[in-house]
Amino acid sequence: MKTVLHRSASRGYANHGWLESHHSFSFAEYRDPERMHFGALRVLNDDVIQGGKGFDMHPHDNMEIVSIALKGALKHNDSMGNNHIIKENDIQVMSAGTGLMHSEFNHHEQDKTQFLQIWVFPNKKGIAPRYDQIALNPSDRRNKLEQIVSPNPGDGGVWIQQDAWFHRTDMDENSELTYQFQKAENGLYVFVLEGDVTIMNQPLNKRDGFGIWETNNCTIHANTNAELLLMEVPMEL
Repeated sequence: MKTVLHRSASRGYANHGWLESHHSFSFAEYRDPERMHFGALRVLNDDVIQGGKGFDMHPHDNMEIVSIALKGALKHNDSMGNNHIIKENDIQVMSAGTGLMHSEFNHHEQDKTQFLQIWVFPNKKGIAPRYDQIALNPSDRRNKLEQIVSPNPGDGGVWIQQDAWFHRTDMDENSELTYQFQKAENGLYVFVLEGDVTIMNQPLNKRDGFGIWETNNCTIHANTNAELLLMEVPMEL
């Protein structure tokens, strides 16, 4: 088994006034050659947007882009004609494929919005751009793993163009879960949204990231009430 630990305080940080962003991997002006990606997981940004502010229209291509709203709401528009509000507990996916334009703004004029912006390298380039969004039910992840992303249309959650599986869980203090890998060649990157946990004897705290690979499973113990995002991705590109 191999592991990599990214403490919360070691992440890249940018403050643009209207946007505060923590980068688990190299992004924009934050560059660390040791933290370019975790397998197919290229970007994990923890963003807070001020009321009424946001990202103007900008392009993407050949990337699977997943957005998870944690607090507040985002207003999304894109060149495919989609116009949606991404609310707390929603998950959105865009397969950028051959190329698209989109914008994201805080839907509220006064309150902050917090969301995760995640990029995954696709396993096939040049596909037609695609958009999907669903609402998640927090009760479906209480002390169990709720699948929110997979490579299979019609499976639980949204689907992306990659052999990747994402799960969320909200764990009670002293509860325990075992994660079984979908593929032996994949790795798992766990991001602690809230609370304290121990994974394979490694204590983790809020906003820590922990990558695990070359194993078939891992055990998660909640030292406090905890919320986790688990991202299983191919380690070879």
